[in-house]
This record gives sequence, structure tokens and C-alpha cells, in this order.
Amino acid sequence: MKILISVIGYIGHVILSTISGLGRFIIFLREVFRWSIFPPFRIGLIIKQLEFVGNKSSLIISIAALFVGAVLGLQLGVIFRLFSAEGLMGAATGKSLALELGPVMCGFIVIGRAGAAMAAEIATMRVNEQIDAMEAMGVNPISYLVVPRVIASVIMMPILAGIFLFIGVVGCYIVAISYYRVDTMVFFQQLQWIVWWSDVVKGLVKALFFGFIFASIACYKGFHARGGAKGVGEATTKAVVAGLLSILVGDFIITLFQV
Repeated sequence: MKILISVIGYIGHVILSTISGLGRFIIFLREVFRWSIFPPFRIGLIIKQLEFVGNKSSLIISIAALFVGAVLGLQLGVIFRLFSAEGLMGAATGKSLALELGPVMCGFIVIGRAGAAMAAEIATMRVNEQIDAMEAMGVNPISYLVVPRVIASVIMMPILAGIFLFIGVVGCYIVAISYYRVDTMVFFQQLQWIVWWSDVVKGLVKALFFGFIFASIACYKGFHARGGAKGVGEATTKAVVAGLLSILVGDFIITLFQV
């Protein structure tokens, strides 16, 4: 009986903690939206975060896209060779990159680099009481710390996803012409025939939402960090894990409405 009561109590505690955390996150998002619409508009900070999220992520995005596209080309080529349809490699790769792999992989890479840094930086400021000092000076920390990061992520993620798509197709093209001897004209004709602009737009819309998801979660976890250096590490880890899972769940929900 005691074990049953303990189990029920633990489950109840988990449910209440989850609901409470979700409520705090919704209130946090409300403040982010409010300070995104009303002044002050911190253009300088937004530009700085655009450079941090976009420019500093572009190299790793490009390298990852090249090899993801090449690997997709190698794997798909094996299948299409069975039907003597190697020319469809580029179309299949472009379709998968445009709709799914491009935005999702971009989200994973950027949250591992920029999202973790956002959470760690804000968490460090929280445990060092810099955010408290900011509030004491009359500066709203959400307006100063969170909003520029969220806006920059929303702007840059579709751009990074577009880069990922382009370079991924290039990687597949290199494999197609060098390994499977696919004609260049056939490669691009099939790509143009099967991959529509609406597919690209759908992927970019996903990337936009993913940018908002990972940035808001990373900032939220950092903003509510507690417990010194250990708390900073925990907040960063939770931000990355929650961001990755949220991107996967969000991908399913957005795809459900797009299909």
C-alpha cells in the first residue's frame, strides 16, 4: 500500500510539475511577444545575434549539408539502379531535403551550437545575479536578452535551411555524376520536375518555426537556471534536449497541417 501511494504521489508530482512548467513557459512566451511588438527595438543587438546565429553557423551547416546530400545520393542510387532510374537521385534528394531533412537537420545543428550557447550565456548571467542587477537598473531582461535572440533565430533559420538544401543537392549531384554516371541534364530536369517551389516554401516555413522553438526554449531554460555552475550545465543540457524533442514534435504537427 505504501509503495502504491508513493508511486501515485510521484506521478502526481510529475504531472503538477509539468503543468506548472508549461504555464511558466507560456507566460514567458507572452512576454517575448509583447516586447517584440513594443519599443524599445534593440536593432544593434538583433544584428549581433543575426551574425551569431547565422554567419557563425553557416560553415558547419554547409559541411553537414554537403555530406548529407552525398550520403543520400549514395543510398538512393543503390535503389534507383535496380530500376535503371539513377536520374531520379537528384529529385528524391531535393524533395527530402526541401520538406524534411533540411529544416530538421538545420534545427538540430543550430540548437547544438547557438541554442546551447544562448542557454549557457543567459544561465550564467542568472546565477551571477547579472539579470537581477539589470532589473534593478530598470532594464527589462526579456527585452534585452531574449527578444533579440528569438528574432534573429526566426530570421536566420529559413536562410540556413535554404543553404542546406542547395548544398545538399550539390553533394548529391557530385555523387550522381562521378559515381553513377548520371547525365547532368537528366539530373536537373528530374529535379525541376519533381521538386516544386511549394515544397521549398513548406520547408522554409518549418525552419522559421524551428528557429522560434529552439531560441525560446534555450532562453527560457537559461532564464530560469538556478544553482551556480552546476545549474548552468543543467540548464544547457535541458535546453538542448527539450529543443531537439520539440523540433521533432513540431515537425510532425506542421507536416500534419501541410499535407
